[in-house]
Amino acid sequence: MAQTDNKLTYFTDAVMAGNTLPQRFTFPFFYDPHPLTRIAAEALQHYLQEQAALDHNFGLTEGQEGLVIGKMFGVLVVQDKEGNVGYLSAFSGKLAGSNDHERFVPPVFDMLLEDSFFLKEQYILNSINDKVKEIASGETYIGLKREFETLSTQAETEINAAKKDLKDNKNLRKKQRQEQKAVLSEEAYAEFEAYMIKHSLHDKHQFNVQCANWQQKLDALTAEIAPYEEEMEALKKERREKSNALQQQLFEQYSFLNQYGTTKSLYDIFRNTVFGKPPAAAGECATPKLLQYAFLHGYKPLAMAEFWWGAPPKSEIRQHGQFYPACTGKCKPILEHMLEGIETEDNPFALNPGEGKQLEIVYEDEHFVVVNKPAELLSVPGILVQDSVYTRLKYTWGDTEPLIIHRLDMATSGLLVVAKTKDAHKDIQRQFLKRTVTKRYSALLSKVLTENEGEIHLPLRGDIDDRPRQMVCYEFGKKAVTKWKAVQKNESTTKVHFWPLTGRTHQLRMHAAHETGLNAPIVGDDLYGTAAERLHLHAAYLEFVHPATGKTVTFEAAEEF
Repeated sequence: MAQTDNKLTYFTDAVMAGNTLPQRFTFPFFYDPHPLTRIAAEALQHYLQEQAALDHNFGLTEGQEGLVIGKMFGVLVVQDKEGNVGYLSAFSGKLAGSNDHERFVPPVFDMLLEDSFFLKEQYILNSINDKVKEIASGETYIGLKREFETLSTQAETEINAAKKDLKDNKNLRKKQRQEQKAVLSEEAYAEFEAYMIKHSLHDKHQFNVQCANWQQKLDALTAEIAPYEEEMEALKKERREKSNALQQQLFEQYSFLNQYGTTKSLYDIFRNTVFGKPPAAAGECATPKLLQYAFLHGYKPLAMAEFWWGAPPKSEIRQHGQFYPACTGKCKPILEHMLEGIETEDNPFALNPGEGKQLEIVYEDEHFVVVNKPAELLSVPGILVQDSVYTRLKYTWGDTEPLIIHRLDMATSGLLVVAKTKDAHKDIQRQFLKRTVTKRYSALLSKVLTENEGEIHLPLRGDIDDRPRQMVCYEFGKKAVTKWKAVQKNESTTKVHFWPLTGRTHQLRMHAAHETGLNAPIVGDDLYGTAAERLHLHAAYLEFVHPATGKTVTFEAAEEF
């Protein structure tokens, strides 16, 4: 067939003969790629291996120097007006510093076009930055600032010394008063006291004069510095105003289509979200670009997939060549508009994979219960799914309120303790907070480890652009420490025991998967590794002090993998 669009790659007849079309569009935030998107992704990955064609450093070539930037790439399977099926390709952000690449769809709005308002305004902003730097690095300004710092230090030293003299003189006068009162007559002591007061007032006057002289010198220097700082502050204010205006203009330029031809600007899409305004780089991800191009050219979207290409970033878990869902923070509001009226696959977050799974009671008394939670059952009710450990115990106990002390991820199985009384809840929770509870997890990792045991220190925080994913962050992350020991090495996997010494969200999953942790995602980890029939992570052992008897109690439940 004639190729009329160089962005659209048609599938061959042989490919189409061996595959059926998707019945519904991909649910972008959790999916197993359709066979056609896998074929498209493989073809795109083969193209990306030709590094010279792109001149972009993905960090995959040994010895290659320069800044390494891995990328998310996306493919969109589409059907044209004649019924022919092919795929479009896109990348997130820019590639090799440019938006214009032959095989890939263009951005929704190209900020880098010559003579674009963005580049013109960026030039103005850069010139303001240059002026601020020029003033801040000027010899006169730097000299005045240094002189002010030196004078301030000198003033502080001398005033502190004067304060000490003031205090020493006061103590001396106090001692002299006590001595003279014992030997002088009342009339003579009155004369002596008048002399002491006069001496005190003189000291205070001298101190005030000294302070005033120093302040006068500092004020004079401050007056010389002020014009420079006022000019810089005025430039910074101008820069903020221009930057905000440019950002607002960009928000309006990013206008997204849906199948009905309805457009919405980036600002309108995010106005009613928790952000209140678009987050940085919103609209630059692959899937919005692909859908925009499809709607503009009359193509019907059938399925999508995104994959990471390149070395993993330092903070996130990204494996070369692996598929990932669209991000929630930047893409979800956009895609809700763009996919309006398009039937998508079921939202798995609205399903209850824990339905029908038994909640085993390991131990129970009048103070608390220990349960063995099955994988895929929530610890507490979610937004879309109510079935949970809490709701099942509530139903069983009737009037007794289950008091949750700690939680396990929905995908994690194992031991969970729930209090029956407020006193028991307070006592056991205190033990968790003081980290005196011993917890041991069993996990199956997706590679054979070379080491046998160790301790992982990687601070973690939530990824605000892609919740519930976590990321490593040494600046804002919370301390996270995990002890581990390999207990069984198989042909391609390793079974380990984990002892979390802190309790961060997804701590064990992150510490297993991150390249500076064990660099071995837990088998079945659909967030940080590759999905399987289940996440192979199990809370196997729990030890704490009984809130009523004061005796140490231990509980154990063997993993089923």
